[in-house]
Order: sequence, then structure tokens, then C-alpha cells
Amino acid sequence: MDQRISFLFLSQVLVLALVFCFTCALTPDGMVLLELKERFNGTNWMLRSWRAKDPNPCGWAGVTCHFPDLRVRSINLPYMQLGGIISPSIGKLTRLHRLALHQNSLHGPIPVEIKNCTELRALYLRANYLQGSIPPEIGELKHLTILDLSSNLLGGTIPPSIGQLAQLHFLNLSTNFFSGEIPNVGVLGKFRNSSFVGNLELCGLPVQKLCRGTLGFPAVLPRSGNFPAESSSVIPPTTPGGRPSSHFLNGVILGAMSTIGLAIILVLGFLWICLLSRKWKFGQRYVKVDKEVQIVGTKLVTFHGEFPYSSGEMIKKLELLDEEDLVGSGGFGTVYKVVMDDLCAFAIKRIDRNFEGLDELLDRELPILGSIKHINLVNIRGYCRLPSAKLLIHDFMNLGSLDHYLHEGQEEQPLNWNARMKIALGSARGLAYLHHDCYPAIIHRDFKSSNVLLDESLEPHISDFGLAKLLVDDDANVTTVVAGTFGYLAPEYLQTGRATEKSDVYSFGVLLLELVTGKRPTDPSFVRRGLNIVGWMNTLTEENNKLEDILDLNCGTVEVEAMEAILDIAAMCTNANPDERPTMFRVLQMLEEELMSPCLSHFYEPHLNI
Repeated sequence: MDQRISFLFLSQVLVLALVFCFTCALTPDGMVLLELKERFNGTNWMLRSWRAKDPNPCGWAGVTCHFPDLRVRSINLPYMQLGGIISPSIGKLTRLHRLALHQNSLHGPIPVEIKNCTELRALYLRANYLQGSIPPEIGELKHLTILDLSSNLLGGTIPPSIGQLAQLHFLNLSTNFFSGEIPNVGVLGKFRNSSFVGNLELCGLPVQKLCRGTLGFPAVLPRSGNFPAESSSVIPPTTPGGRPSSHFLNGVILGAMSTIGLAIILVLGFLWICLLSRKWKFGQRYVKVDKEVQIVGTKLVTFHGEFPYSSGEMIKKLELLDEEDLVGSGGFGTVYKVVMDDLCAFAIKRIDRNFEGLDELLDRELPILGSIKHINLVNIRGYCRLPSAKLLIHDFMNLGSLDHYLHEGQEEQPLNWNARMKIALGSARGLAYLHHDCYPAIIHRDFKSSNVLLDESLEPHISDFGLAKLLVDDDANVTTVVAGTFGYLAPEYLQTGRATEKSDVYSFGVLLLELVTGKRPTDPSFVRRGLNIVGWMNTLTEENNKLEDILDLNCGTVEVEAMEAILDIAAMCTNANPDERPTMFRVLQMLEEELMSPCLSHFYEPHLNI
């Protein structure tokens, strides 16, 4: 009897112990996250909340779970100073929707095992030191909507399998070392130059660069689509007696004659080009040094070796610019549109400033600005010095400036809230890159909506970065420098004329208010009361006005919490004390936390719900 009681007691204790262990054991997804942590360097402090003693990882920093199954749905660890590699164990998180590890110091390859994350919607790995090629298996992530691998050390060719990602809305492979032809398959065909910029060895339609064959001639595909057999050997046809057929011998003779004829044509063509080149040199006193072309009184410099037009062709187009080509004007000059013979367009900024030593300054500094590549910065192609003008050449943005689109172009296609937040996020990325990724840091000094240009997909591109420092005398009064943009200027900049990164942060805060309200910073309704948009917002806040009264009606339906979050960020940016403003690094971090949700499905489709 006593033995039976003892046995029952021990059995109950064992069951309770097993239940206790089961409830306290970390979930399988939690174990996978610990495996990831082991492969990251310098994570003891950053990921101190990732502890094996927890029953699940749902309260860990940067981790979001799906309830009630406690599966990991999102990993959000940007700007965490993480080193090391991405563990292949990532493939065990089969319910993962979002992986955001951007702006860290990760190296090594993108693990092939990521193909097992079959529910992945968004993959952010930009601004690391990832190496190797893109695994073709990434094309198996059928739900992928966002793929950002920009600013890494990735190379090789772009796998055609990316074209199979039918739901892909945003692609950024810029600033890497990819080479070869961009596959024109599936969804890859809809992405433009901004998705691939900064890969000098890429060619194809999106980057407007002709792909060439091994001999330097344009590559030609068989018209019939029939390709040679897989075997590399060639066996001549024979007669029943074993001798080569007469058709084959005739083919050999014809082939030899064709080859000799082609060689003669090439030699004659080369001699003809040399003759023309010699005449051109003597007639025009033409001198070419690297990517720099000089004709008497004229100088053309192009950057990166990627300009697809001859210098003579470009100079001719520039010399023919007139008032009919004028598309706008800015703080430092007028802007023209030039259209090449293949209908490719470029924006030409005519620099109106002139002072002693300007030519030498432009020769020294503009190549530095031209070397800066980022998807949210205007791509500077080069500059030209004509006898009558100094011209800056950059990519033309079809939708023009944000200022024009927001205040004058919304009747046909208004900007909804998602589109405005996309513009805010991209602009923040561009400014953060100038402040934190360029050395020395570049202060814009004149950031405003008219210097944010929009491409066809409403991706923002910041223009005129670095020009204010180049084109303004140090002793010049700030009112002469930025006339017409007072609404964007930080108070300390107006008072001292000295710009800092925090001055740009203030200007960005003003842009956020402009996007939310749809009003220019110096709207007449404020000016009559002696206010700008920041003062107006402060007044409304003190008067406890409804947020709905502030919102631009063109934004459509917006959740109050979302609007409050953006206005809070704008308030921090426009703090009167520059020391209390966040850095652009922190501003970008806050925007990404607010706007880039784990299950983002249509944020990068700005034309939806308009």
C-alpha cells in the first residue's frame, strides 16, 4: 500500500516537472534566433534581451510574433551595429514575413537557406558588407514585395529568377558590383535606372547602356530563338564514303571568304575613322584626357565612364539650348531639358553664379559630388563649361519637383498618404546618407520641396546637394544665399549664416509638415499672421485644434495615430534648439519604425487608393 502511494506521488511529481519544463522551454523559433545571435558579433549589449531562459522570443528587441502560435513574424534590427554573418539557420523561420538588418556591418554571403522563408514579404539588407552573388533561389520567395540589397559588396550577374517574383513592388540593387546584362524577364522589366544605379559593369535597357559582345560589338541574339546544341564539338557532315560532303567544303570556302571580307571591311573602317579623327583634331583642336573633353572655349567632363553618348554629340545639344527648353529655375540657376536623338532626356542646370576661381573650384569639387551614388540622390552625370555658361548635367525626373507636384499638379493625380510617406522616407534616406555615410559629411544647406525630384514611381531624388557650399562666398549674407526659401531655414542659420547637419534636420521637419498639411512653408495664410508653417503648427497645438483640420484632404483616409506619429517627428526636427533635434540617422530610424510595418503590402504602390 505504501509503495503504491509512493509510486503515485512520484508519478505526479514527474508529470508536474515535465509540464513545468515544457511551459518554460524556449520555442523552436526562439532557439533559431539564438543561433542567429551567436553568428552576429558585438551583440551582447544590443541583443541583451534575447535570453534562453524566456519561454518565447515575442518580447525580445526587434522581434514580432504571430499569436497564438508564437511564431516569429518579423525581425527588425536596423542600425544595431551588428557584425558577423547571417546564419543559414534563418531558413528555419518559415513563418517570417519581414527581415530588416539594414545599416549594420554584416559580411559574408546571403544564405541560400533564406529560400525556406516562403512567407517572406520584405527583405532589407542594404548598407552592410555582404559579399558574393544573389542566390538564384531567392526567386522562390513568391510573396516577396520589397527587396533592398543596395550599398553592399555583392557582385556577379543579377539572377533572372528575380523576375519570377510577381508581387515585387520595390527593388533596390544600387551601389554594388553587379555586372552583365540586366535580365529583361518578368517583373525585372518594370524597374528603372534608380534600382540599379552605381553598378558600373551593368548594361541593358534600365541603365540605358548598350551590352557588348566579346569583340566589342553589340551582342546579337539569334532572331529565330534557336540556340546551338549543348555539345561544344562540331562534326562536319560526311558522305557515305567517309569524306566531307561538297556542301560542307563549299561552306568552309564561303566562310573563309566571308571572314577575309569582314577583316578587310574592319581595316578600311578603322583607317577611315582614324582619318576622320585626325581631321577633327586638326580642325577643332580636340583634346581628350580620360573622361574629360576640351574644345577651344569648351570643356565637358562626364563621371563614372557610363555616359552613353559621344562628347561631340552632347556638346552640340548643349550649345543649342534656348528658352523653349527651359523647365524651371532654382536658387543657383535655371534648369533646361535636353532630349537626345534616342529620346533619352537629361536635366541641365545653368549655374548663374560667377566669381574668381569658380572654374578651378568646379573642376576640383564636382567630380567628388559626381562620385556620390544613392537611390535617393540625383545622379550627376557630368558638367560642361561653354564660353557663355557653366552647365551641370544630371538625370531628368519626369514628374518634376515635389513642390510643383504637391502644390500645382494634384488635380490630375493627387498624392495620397502612402505616397507622401514614401517620399518622406526616401528623402530621409538621402539626407542621412549625405550626413552619415559621406566623409566628410555633406550638408545640403538648401533642402526644400523644390529640391526633391520625383521619378515615375514617385521615388524621391534630392538635387543640389553640395552646391550651396561651392557656389556661395563664405562672407555672403544668408539672405542673398537662399532668398525665397526662408520657410525651410533653421533659426540659427538665419541668425548666424552657419549651416550644420541640424540645419538640414530642421528643413526636413518643415518638409514633413508640408507633406501632411499640403501647404507651403510660407503660405499666405500664415504670413498674414507673421508666422511660418512651424509657428502655425505650434499655434494650432496650443489651441488644441483637431488633427483632421490640419490634414490635406488629398491625403485620403489617415489613421489619427499615424498622423500624430509623423507630426511628433516633425516637431522634434523643428525644435528651436538645434542641440535637441535628432540626427538624420535617428530621424530615419523613427520613420522606418513607424512606416515600414512587418506585413507591408502596398506602401510602395503610391498610386493605389488615390
